[in-house]
Amino acid sequence: MTRTRTAIEDIWPLSPLQEGLLFHASLGDEASDVYAGQRALALDGPLDVGRLRRSWEGLIARHGTLRASFRRRKSGEAVQVIAREVDLPWREVDLSGLPEAEAEAARLSGAELTVGFDVARGPLLRLLLLRLGERRHRLVLTTHHIVLDGWSLPILVNELEMVYRAGGDAGALPAIRSYRDYLAWLGRQDRDEARAAWREELAGAEEPTLVAPANPARLPLRPETVLGECDAELTRALNDVARQGGVTMATVVQGAWALVLARLSGRRDVVFGTTVAGRPADLPGAESLIGLFINTLPVRAELAGDLSVAELLSELQSRQVNLMGHQYLGLAEIKQLAGPGAEFDTLVVYENYPHSAAPAPYDPDTLVIGPGGAPQDASHYPLGLIVIPGERMELHLDYRPDLFDRARAEKVLASLIRVLEQFAEDPERRLSAIDLLDEAERAVVVEEWNATARDVDASTVPQRFRGWVMRTPEATALWSRQQAVSYGDLDARSDALARGLIARGVGRESRVGLCLPRGTEMVTAVLAVWKAGGAYVPLDPEYPSDRLLFMVADSGAELVLVAEETADRLSADVETVLVGELGTVSGELPDVTSDQLAYVIYTSGSTGRPKGVAVAHSSVANLASAMGPVLGAEPGVTALQFASFSFDAAVLDVAVTLATGGTLAIATSEERQDPSALAAMVEAAGVSTASVVPSLLGALEPNSVSGVGNWVLGAERLEAGLAAKWREGARVWNTYGPTEATVITTAVLLEEGIAGEDAPPAIGSPLPNIRTYVLDSFLRPVPVGVAGELYIAGDGLARGYIGRSDLTAERFVACPFGDGSGRMYRTGDLARWAT
Repeated sequence: MTRTRTAIEDIWPLSPLQEGLLFHASLGDEASDVYAGQRALALDGPLDVGRLRRSWEGLIARHGTLRASFRRRKSGEAVQVIAREVDLPWREVDLSGLPEAEAEAARLSGAELTVGFDVARGPLLRLLLLRLGERRHRLVLTTHHIVLDGWSLPILVNELEMVYRAGGDAGALPAIRSYRDYLAWLGRQDRDEARAAWREELAGAEEPTLVAPANPARLPLRPETVLGECDAELTRALNDVARQGGVTMATVVQGAWALVLARLSGRRDVVFGTTVAGRPADLPGAESLIGLFINTLPVRAELAGDLSVAELLSELQSRQVNLMGHQYLGLAEIKQLAGPGAEFDTLVVYENYPHSAAPAPYDPDTLVIGPGGAPQDASHYPLGLIVIPGERMELHLDYRPDLFDRARAEKVLASLIRVLEQFAEDPERRLSAIDLLDEAERAVVVEEWNATARDVDASTVPQRFRGWVMRTPEATALWSRQQAVSYGDLDARSDALARGLIARGVGRESRVGLCLPRGTEMVTAVLAVWKAGGAYVPLDPEYPSDRLLFMVADSGAELVLVAEETADRLSADVETVLVGELGTVSGELPDVTSDQLAYVIYTSGSTGRPKGVAVAHSSVANLASAMGPVLGAEPGVTALQFASFSFDAAVLDVAVTLATGGTLAIATSEERQDPSALAAMVEAAGVSTASVVPSLLGALEPNSVSGVGNWVLGAERLEAGLAAKWREGARVWNTYGPTEATVITTAVLLEEGIAGEDAPPAIGSPLPNIRTYVLDSFLRPVPVGVAGELYIAGDGLARGYIGRSDLTAERFVACPFGDGSGRMYRTGDLARWAT
């Protein structure tokens, strides 16, 4: 009986990284498969093309992995199918007569790379032989990473030379083990022990370490590369650091990358990927096998500011030594058992591969095979650092151009080199003392973008208000419920109320709660508390009673002014006084100085316990000076007062309007809840400028409030579509400011022509006499375009805090703007912009 010979030699399982590469290969088409790599070999000397081709055919017959294709069984299990025989993909092109031979060679090589591979059809390599001259050829080897790693390529080239010298007979090579032996070794390992080790290594790492903007539709894309190097002197110094610390150079690079990554991500506990050789010491001959042995694994670095460089490197190496026996576990499995903390989007590869055999002495009759150009490799990671050791250590930073531009990638690489230089200068230096910015970059974000010093009126808002009383006593100061109050009347009313407060014991910096209805009475009380020398604590009657009681107790309010309709909002043990019962008394009012406390206002408490923010008159005065031009406030201009008086935006309305001689139109509670009633009130009062939240504009139509020509928006994210809608026919400002920094910190006038599909607008540059810094967790300025915590300095700061809270700060990014200044963005907005 004749037995039919099958075309399949064997069926193998997959290694962990092969599983991952097969998954990524399935995400895109063949042309977009970034795991197709390329090496070029220079062939100098007399070439026997037939012998070269036979040599490659012999190598493919020798190594089963070069005949592999990847399929899935009906069960879904992935396997690699090893064919008994395959045809060698071989092509020859003669370029020797072309004047632009090199350019055409580059074009042809690039075309080979873009064709990609169908992993279900082997072999997963192609050869292109380019004739450049009579004794000059270039052999372009294009392979899929799923069958060959970087370690295998020098072995394959060495075998090629030996086979070629033997006339194309692969039988001249010594016998070797099969890649299947390695796969069998994997199957014998104690995976439970490895899982426990990785679970312990990543315990406590609860958040992913990500630096690229969010892009859920991210598809495979071949990256671009920026190049750098450490000169010979720096390379020697880094080798000294490694030798003295008892660590490898790979660990030195990883430590530097960890610090850069910490600054890029704003985290001190960071995780990034690295590749390990994966050739087990207890598998004899593994070092000379051809196949995919490497594995991508997480590297975790916990960075404390008082940790020295040497201590960081020692801890990093110790961690990895402890994991060496468990480096075979697949990344997908590690991520599954460790959770989000094992997620990362940057990769570091230290190419410590074996070298090709030393070239033989020159012989004009012998073919010499050598490198024919830079290798072409890629990965799906947004940032991938490839380190090539040598006398001058080379650094190649791959970046996805859809997520990072070239300038940003160059800055990241420059920061890495700067960190390595500081490692070399002093390995005992503390991590908190290491800078990513050079002097010029630091000067931009610290000095140039914060050159905000301006001479402003030093008088307090009550003093400026009194000046308008003297100049224009009949001008309208307040408008509410169809009633107008002049500057003279408001001054007299607030004076009388201030004297009544003084009679009740209110003095310098006494805290006085104001639980009053919206309207002229509330603004009168604010002025009265200031004139008495006290600081007001706004208590919105619409707030829950328990919150009001908390603010009264926490702020230390000595008494609370109430109206008849708000008296029941507080408990009997709180000292309350009806506004109408204070009585009229005589006496001088005290001088109020700029260093005195003006108000205590509470944060929302949405991310923790509400925090009382104490602000001095000097900060309120600077706010009035800085924001007057933004609001367009001046005599004859009517500004809308819409915000709750317990929200610090109300401070902006009152301070700016009354300090500039304008009219403050106060919306009632009913008007705040009914857009049509609000629009009618805006028209009746002649409102022309308004500071509101963006969501209010979403409830209105521009034609219903057409008299408002200036909108100052803040407290919420502003979408470009909403801004574009209201930008027609009006000025639109976007602002930002935490309560702790006197209402507004940054502002920007949106450009004409903004469209709905544009990026969310910036929140602007710092106001006069305010400085903004984006700092990392070590309190050092982050590079331009990198997220960090916002730190604010200058005259806009609160004087202090009442109570405590555990608040999670928003994160921000500072980026250049067209006029050379810096603009601030919330990170969420910038992420959507970048995509």
